[in-house]
Parts: sequence; C-alpha cells; structure tokens
Amino acid sequence: MNATIADFSASFPVASSRIEGFIAAHSFDRPTLVLDIERVEAQYHGLNAGLGNATIHYAVKANPADAIIDRLVDLGSHFDAASRGEIELCLSHGAHPQAISFGNTVKRPSDIAFAHRAGITMFAADAAEEIAKIAEHAPGAEVYIRLLVEASGADWPLTRKFGTTRDTALALMAQARDLGLRPAGLSFHVGSQTRDPAMWGDTLDQVAAVWQAAVEAGFDLDLLNIGGGFPAFYGEAIPHPTVYAARVMEQVNARFPEGIRIMAEPGRGLVAEAGMIAAEVLLVSKKSEDDLHRWVYLDIGKFSGLAETMDEAIRYQFVTPHDGEATGPCILAGPSCDSADVLYEKRPVALPVSLKSGDKVMIRNCGAYTSSYSSVGFNGFPPLDVVVI
Repeated sequence: MNATIADFSASFPVASSRIEGFIAAHSFDRPTLVLDIERVEAQYHGLNAGLGNATIHYAVKANPADAIIDRLVDLGSHFDAASRGEIELCLSHGAHPQAISFGNTVKRPSDIAFAHRAGITMFAADAAEEIAKIAEHAPGAEVYIRLLVEASGADWPLTRKFGTTRDTALALMAQARDLGLRPAGLSFHVGSQTRDPAMWGDTLDQVAAVWQAAVEAGFDLDLLNIGGGFPAFYGEAIPHPTVYAARVMEQVNARFPEGIRIMAEPGRGLVAEAGMIAAEVLLVSKKSEDDLHRWVYLDIGKFSGLAETMDEAIRYQFVTPHDGEATGPCILAGPSCDSADVLYEKRPVALPVSLKSGDKVMIRNCGAYTSSYSSVGFNGFPPLDVVVI
C-alpha cells in the first residue's frame, strides 16, 4: 500500500467511524482493505458475553490477518483452522495447539499427521474415508461428526457440500470408536449470514434428534460445535452481537444437556464490521442512450476481494463523495476482462447520478471474506492490500 495524506476528506461526508476517517484522509494507489483492530476486539467481547458457556473458535478463513490472530490470541480466543497453513499461522502467534480445531472435513493425510504432531487433538469428519485417515495419522484423536442440515433461511446457505445424514453419522461414530478414536460429538453450520437468531430453531431440532439417537446408541457425547452463521450488517437490521448470541444459546441450552462443551465458530460476525475497502470508480457508462441502467465499473471486483457478491448474496453498502444527491439504478461490475465479474445486476444498486470516473468510494463492512478471497493477480491486478489501524 502506498497511502499518503491527501486533501481527500473534503469530498466525503463527516466520517462515521475511525475507518472512514482514515480512508478519507489518505489516498491509495490500489484497492485497500482498512481494518480497525479495536472493532475486532469489541465484537469479540460482544459475542463472548452472549455466548456464555460456549467457547469462541474464530474461523480463521474469514480473515487471516496477522494483527487479528495476534489480538485474538491475547484475548484468549480459540481457533477453527481449515488447513495446515492456518494451523501454522495460529501457532506462530502463540495459540495453544489444544485451542485449535481442524474443522475442514476434507484434509490431506500429511496435514492430519502434521496437526497431530503439533498437538492438535480435535478433528472434523463427515465420511468413512476421512475417519480412516484420522485414525491412521492422528491416533487417539477426538472427532466430531458434521451433520447435513436443511437450509435455515440464511442469506448464504451452506448445505450439500459438507455434512452427513443421521444414520451415516451414527455409523461414522461406530467406525471412529472401533479405530481407537473418540467420537466426541456433533457439528453443523446453520448457514452464513443468518440474520435472525430465531432461524436457528429448526436446525437445532434436527441436530438434537441426532444427538439423542447417538446417546441411545451408547455414544458418550460431550461436544457440540454450533459453527458460524453470526451475521454482520449489510443494510438489513440485525441484533447486537451479545443479544444475538444470547438468543442462540437460549435455544441451544434448551435442547442439549447441561455441562457439555460447546464451540462456536464466528468469522463474519467477528471481523466483517471491522473493515472497509477504499476503492475507485474507473468508468460510468450506458450501453445505449435509452438504457435504464448505468454501468459502474470499480477497480475491485469478484476476483480481487468481492467474491461474496456471487449470486448477489451479500449486499455491500457504498459511501461516495456525492451521497445526498439524486440517485439512479446502477449495474456494478469489477475491472477484469471476465464477463462473470459483475457484482450486482439482478438487484441494481442506487448510486448518485453524478458519480464519475476517478471518484473514490468506500465499501462498508468488508472485514470478512475479502482479502482471503482475493486472487494473486488475475488479469494482472494486484491482490487486495490490507492496512490495520
């Protein structure tokens, strides 16, 4: 990042946050994610207060910035790692091995062995072959079985690719026990950006039924991983993180035994609102004189950090120098020579009519799943830069 103090703030409304103030006071030679580490800490405390007896395992994939991992280690957070690289990252910042779970259900055998040697004791699985790999390369480890659950109403459902059915889950527990592993419990994911805690109810009913069946089959379960789903603000109202987490835990505690270990894996809900992206308008055009929509091309797109605009599931909020002026519908697109690099078309974005090439824009609440999604250099564009304040 090459940021310099500039007479830039005059073109924006009064900054509503430390991040907006920082971006408004600097210029950037490429799209840049600005993170406020104090906001990460505030979100952690807010979620932790509501989660009560549940332990936070931060989903590292949401944003692996060194400053975030370092601060969360200091706060006593645990971590959900999806790869050897994420395990090594957490360990390098002082995380205790037993505070890290290997939560990806698809793992390379050598990575399982690495994790086991490093002291990781907790692994996820949802298939017989995965159980066999863990038994061979992490003998004696704890495993939790990820369940396939029906969609909850989340903005980004996470069904089909991960998880298994009730009967298969019981069979996997038996296999794990026979191979010398400890089948400790169950995990699930209610779906990313589950805005209303009431949406958890049906999913928790499904998981509780499998838990009861496992107990009746003789398995001594004591671990429930409730996954992520904790939301961030993208324009639609959501509860305060403490209130949200407390309402989720009320439902969990009503369905599961007292005294069990409960893991929660917030990613988006912990870091999304701690980041904003500084970007620039490259072109505003119409395909024809009678076109109802303008096309607005930014210097950032799907391949350089905004992958979550896929299917228009996540609706980012934009700040421009012309806010307060007349607006009109825009199709928003990225800079690459790829026709898939269109951000919002099904539901156009209302942006000021006076918006033009060279205007600086801010994209709010981009702290999660942006820098970690950014390509190394598709079309020669550099990866998303990151600055921490």
